[in-house]
Amino acid sequence: MSDITVVIDGMTGVGKTSFLKIIAARLNLVPYEEIFRDENDLLGKFFTEGKEWCFPMQISFLNNRFVQYKEALKLGKVIMDRSIYSDPIFASFYYKSGDFKPEEYYVYKSLFNNLIESLKPPSIVIYLNVSAEEAMRRIKKRGRPDELMVAESYWRALHQEYSDYYQNYRLSPLLTIDVDSLDFVNNLKDQEFIVSTVLNAINL
Repeated sequence: MSDITVVIDGMTGVGKTSFLKIIAARLNLVPYEEIFRDENDLLGKFFTEGKEWCFPMQISFLNNRFVQYKEALKLGKVIMDRSIYSDPIFASFYYKSGDFKPEEYYVYKSLFNNLIESLKPPSIVIYLNVSAEEAMRRIKKRGRPDELMVAESYWRALHQEYSDYYQNYRLSPLLTIDVDSLDFVNNLKDQEFIVSTVLNAINL
């Protein structure tokens, strides 16, 4: 089998990491989980000092995802948890919320397009689609304090950004799996379903 790059994406709490581990084990792919890097605490500055830090923060995250994607490509047969290819979701979110100025959003989109042109696109992006209600239920169920502190309106707006982005996604082959009613962590039948669905999509 030639090199293959599978990217898993979806709303917070949808189960990306669990999905990645199952598919990696069953399809013999190298798992590559996104590594959060924020050496200058730009995220903290954004939250405490205001939106003037939003643009440098997102540019830093974009650069980190660019670097990590290139690292992942070297692994050959790899499956990733999120990637640079979904970074525009957050830029659009910040632009619509007023945290990005129009000029900053223009620069971001130009930079993103230039970076993408230099990369080999994923063999496939697998988008785990979930309703806003189910996303909220899963976020509350896993109970991470930093997520529970965030207003529900934030999560619903972010969910809409994910939906809009992947309805118009054209940067690579895309497989959308509706996971509202799936429990691929605990249900063997659901595990077999996602494995067979991915196998059929990537023709292994």
